[in-house]
Amino acid sequence: MKSIVYYYSGKGNNKFLAKKIAESLNCPAEELKPVLNSLPMFMMGINPGLKRLKQMPPEYDRIILCGPIWAGRLIPPLKAFLKGYRRHIVSLIFVSCCGTSFEQKEEKFGHEHVFTIVKNIMGEKCKACQAIPISLVLNPEDRENPQMVMDTRLNEDNFTGKIREVFDNFMEELNA
Repeated sequence: MKSIVYYYSGKGNNKFLAKKIAESLNCPAEELKPVLNSLPMFMMGINPGLKRLKQMPPEYDRIILCGPIWAGRLIPPLKAFLKGYRRHIVSLIFVSCCGTSFEQKEEKFGHEHVFTIVKNIMGEKCKACQAIPISLVLNPEDRENPQMVMDTRLNEDNFTGKIREVFDNFMEELNA
């Protein structure tokens, strides 16, 4: 199956994750670049659109879309990609290194709300959605500290333990 990872990353965590997925699948990764990269615009839901991709979705059997979830929202660069290319996508996997834990997934800012939006946009083409909470790299006593979660960055040194286990299980499912 010919795969590609497209990603958008505000602070670098989803870029790290996207590169790990691409490395594991031995496939290319391409960054989604907004025409105008503006956090205030994104938070207001304004979508400036994306710059032209180098590698186009119709060339691939499976698209892995990797990006953050901000305040329980599907951010404009990811939404622009899905809406702009959905008719060209055969199979989509959405994955997010996000701030909400598995226990918080149904809360106001939880990732499950975004997964529902992705599934509604993509229909049967969406084969799976996976959260990889950044809090998994923190000590258990720090996982409920919002500032610690926001300030944490994935890197080779902390991509171990529980977060690596969740990632490895996800990769097993992708390769099945």
